[in-house]
Amino acid sequence: MPALNRVQLIGYLGKDPETRFTPTGKKVTHFSLAVTQRWKAAGEAKEYTEWVNIEAWGRLGEIAQEYTHKGSLVYLDGRLRTDKYEDKGGETKYYTYEG
Repeated sequence: MPALNRVQLIGYLGKDPETRFTPTGKKVTHFSLAVTQRWKAAGEAKEYTEWVNIEAWGRLGEIAQEYTHKGSLVYLDGRLRTDKYEDKGGETKYYTYEG
């Protein structure tokens, strides 16, 4: 059965994009995106902000680095991925990002 992994996000950058290079020399840019949902409950304004880690590779990352900065409003269309790593204490940690 076919599967679909697609996410569309509109939000504000929480920090300036940071570009790094992998050990093999590939360029990857990271930044965080604040996606806020607002609603009213019992006449009171409520809001919830979800922080999403963004990973952009190659030319797309270069564009993000050049044209966006902390506070920029952006629209993203991509897919969600989850990776894991081991922290300094040897505990396995998981993180989900758009990339």
